[in-house]
Amino acid sequence: MTDCGITTARGSRLSTIYAMEDCWSSLPSSPVPFNLRVTGFGVQLSKDSFQSDELRSDRQVSDLRHGMYTVGGDLPVELSAGAFDDLIASAMFSPWNSDDTIIIGTDMQSFTLQRGFTDVGQYHWFPGCVVNTWSLSIAPNAIVTSTFSVIGKTMETGTSAHLTDATDKATNAPFDSFSGFIREGGTGSGDEIAVVTGLDLNLNNNIEALQVIGNNKAAGLADGRAIVDGTLTAFFVDSIMLNKFLNETESILNFQLQDDVGNTLEFLLPRIKYSGSDVSVDSEAPVTLSMPFQALLDSGTGTTMRITRS
Repeated sequence: MTDCGITTARGSRLSTIYAMEDCWSSLPSSPVPFNLRVTGFGVQLSKDSFQSDELRSDRQVSDLRHGMYTVGGDLPVELSAGAFDDLIASAMFSPWNSDDTIIIGTDMQSFTLQRGFTDVGQYHWFPGCVVNTWSLSIAPNAIVTSTFSVIGKTMETGTSAHLTDATDKATNAPFDSFSGFIREGGTGSGDEIAVVTGLDLNLNNNIEALQVIGNNKAAGLADGRAIVDGTLTAFFVDSIMLNKFLNETESILNFQLQDDVGNTLEFLLPRIKYSGSDVSVDSEAPVTLSMPFQALLDSGTGTTMRITRS
């Protein structure tokens, strides 16, 4: 039956595609597009605006001018094996090594992102995107969620797709909190913590857009220091971890995510320091210990964080 009502864009028809660039904001002559599995799309174009300060006898505002283009926003996802390897490489500023490991580096990995409203034939693409911050959250009885927050150059629009013939990078089921492990204080099986109630991890690349006279779009992106931090939450059973905060004792955090067919993503933070502790009691419920931490450069591994896929 023909729908004779108003045709409006619906989130259920959203198409999200990306292709890696060979240099910032420039696609190769034959780009390789992939579908991006997202649970939302928050990347937007915004502009600064400048209101005229002209003083007039009629009390009216005479003009408003637009300023620099700013592209940024969140790409929330359900983290799964293989599907987000390119975005992880962008967040880590490093390509994956031949042994399926990746560490924090200095090599920018940029991509063009395309948003398609297929039901109304409208497409928006964002060149020069780089992952500025990356976060993931592990909670009991839940899918592992993650957010890639990007910064880019500009936005263009059209009635036909800029990136076409996209394929799936991977179709694995999302990671869940029932499989894998979380280890604290070491990397052996005896270091697993059975009382963890939550783990949040964040990577911030502190990227800034370079603004120049004569151009209302960023002339480039400048990355800052890579800051890795997070919070570990567990049932309070003893003061071992609390004492690490009190005594400024360094520790190790090692955790693995696993899907239903055995694919894994393992994170190693070889040197962390706890920056606080919270053992608040506000009800009759079990008491939890919340421990924020920051990861530091480890001389042995040469990185703050290493990820291994298998």
